[in-house]
Amino acid sequence: MTEQNGRLDSGALKRTFAPPTVVRSFWVAVVVGSILNLINQGTEIASGSSINLVKLVLTYAVPFFVASFGAYSAYRADGRL
Repeated sequence: MTEQNGRLDSGALKRTFAPPTVVRSFWVAVVVGSILNLINQGTEIASGSSINLVKLVLTYAVPFFVASFGAYSAYRADGRL
């Protein structure tokens, strides 16, 4: 089933939320999120000051969702070939 009229592709969604894809997205978030967190809050981390928890969560969540959406897009395109 491919995306038609704005509907989601259920096959691509299943593959996106399958353990191998979720684990890959998790590790992307860990690596990219850690680098971004050091860039964004490195001074606070180095000085021992309190960090902004909202920034911390978003810094890891955004790469996870971007990697997951990229996987979904690839799986959806693969289904149309």
